Amino acid sequence: MNRRDAITAVGAVALGGAQQAFAQQPIIVKFSHVVTNDTPKGKGALKFKELAEKYTGGKVKVEVYPNSTLYKDKEELDALNSGSVQMLAPSTAKFRPIGVAEFEALDLPYIFANDAEYEKVATGPIGTSLLKKLETKGIAGLAYWDNGFHMVSANKPLLMPADFQGLKIRISGSKVADLYFRAMGALPQIMAFSEVYQALQTGVVDGCENTPSNYYTQKFYEVQKHITVSSHAHLQYALIANAKFWNGLPGPIRVQMDKAVKEATDYSNSIARQENADALAKIKEAGKSTLHTLTPAQVTAWKTAFKPVYKDAENRVGKQIVDQLLGAAGIKV
Repeated sequence: MNRRDAITAVGAVALGGAQQAFAQQPIIVKFSHVVTNDTPKGKGALKFKELAEKYTGGKVKVEVYPNSTLYKDKEELDALNSGSVQMLAPSTAKFRPIGVAEFEALDLPYIFANDAEYEKVATGPIGTSLLKKLETKGIAGLAYWDNGFHMVSANKPLLMPADFQGLKIRISGSKVADLYFRAMGALPQIMAFSEVYQALQTGVVDGCENTPSNYYTQKFYEVQKHITVSSHAHLQYALIANAKFWNGLPGPIRVQMDKAVKEATDYSNSIARQENADALAKIKEAGKSTLHTLTPAQVTAWKTAFKPVYKDAENRVGKQIVDQLLGAAGIKV
């Protein structure tokens, strides 16, 4: 072997060693979300981390970044698109900026009578078709994570539509939420989730809507004197991944990651109802906010105020998806 061949042989050995070392490095998955670890979504993210690392035998390492520690609401999808993070679980109202406004139809008021009706839609043809719309945006829609029904709050009781008149109510950015709060006479204010507590505390906004678990873990109940358990709309998240990353996973790892997604989804959704019930009990026990439950007559008044919203939403999210959801709910406009 001449000197040149010897050098080539040594280089090949070194390259092979480097490739082997690289192959042994775990695949890093950054999973960013905007709520705390002790919420249904937060616990679901940690369960996914546990299962993904277990099922892939450590070939995947999931780094969970909760409570906007990595990115805020508006920054998340840009980060996913650039590959700075690989997974997110944003509320379904967050997809309008990338041209998939149809998801906001899931925010329509009173279209889900209970958890079972929501689950039927989310796991059925309507929910599946919505996730598929993300494919053209470079996003893999993996599952829906449930967080239950909204409450609404302010420093005065909100029992009838007239009680909302002139109040500044924080919303996440959903055009449908904007419609139904305006139908009640309120002034919706778009604001990042991480900024809500201070905005409520300082009076930048008068109130907000969210689920019991988020009210409790974010301590919104400490700065709102009255909370109405209205169940007027539902909050759900879409578990999503950067499509190029997700579809590029080696076959055996992808199988295990899909398995982790399914089991983490089942886990997260199974605990959502109990987490919300526990949070509601803790809010009541704390005694810092008065809880109100709407009477049948008050619910009827809310539904009457919301009737124009269904028609107006057609221009915001599309007539087809509105008709599909109203049909599934048995609502006639």
